Amino acid sequence: MARKKKTTGDGNGAEKKPAAAKKPGAEAAEQPDTENAQFGILVQFIKDLSFESPNSPISLQAPGENPKLDLNVQVNVSRHTDEIFEVDLAFAAKAESDIGVIYNIELVYGGMFQASGIPEEYMMQVLYVDAPTLMYPFLRRVIADLTRDGGFQPLMLDPIDFGMLFQQNSENANVQDLRPTS
Repeated sequence: MARKKKTTGDGNGAEKKPAAAKKPGAEAAEQPDTENAQFGILVQFIKDLSFESPNSPISLQAPGENPKLDLNVQVNVSRHTDEIFEVDLAFAAKAESDIGVIYNIELVYGGMFQASGIPEEYMMQVLYVDAPTLMYPFLRRVIADLTRDGGFQPLMLDPIDFGMLFQQNSENANVQDLRPTS
């Protein structure tokens, strides 16, 4: 025989939970109000793109000895309004060998985000970690397609831990202030 769970509620299936009793003399820990927090991407776009292969077609036939690939990714954030932010991923890749430069790529991949109701103490992490994490798979696809369309093997980028990058840059004070300018 099935038992029906006795609940109290508003008749719509939502249960009411009793309020937690406060201990006399104990201060409640201040919890940020994140109930109305919203974060979403409005648009993603290529802001700047450059692909150079100065030694083609020689580098396409034989890339040469001692190949070397240098990669760099930077996150830049700017505030447009109180709730609208631009996040740019500045990516650079340079492939070289004994014959010279195989290819050189520079890409600034941008995104516009709306963030509201997010406590200020979390805003930097949301913009420097969460936003780039959402954008990075699209940047990876652009780079893979670009190198393939340039005649080379697609450059398949490894995932990036933007949380660790943010932490390192925060410790080195490389994260900019996002307070609105007057």
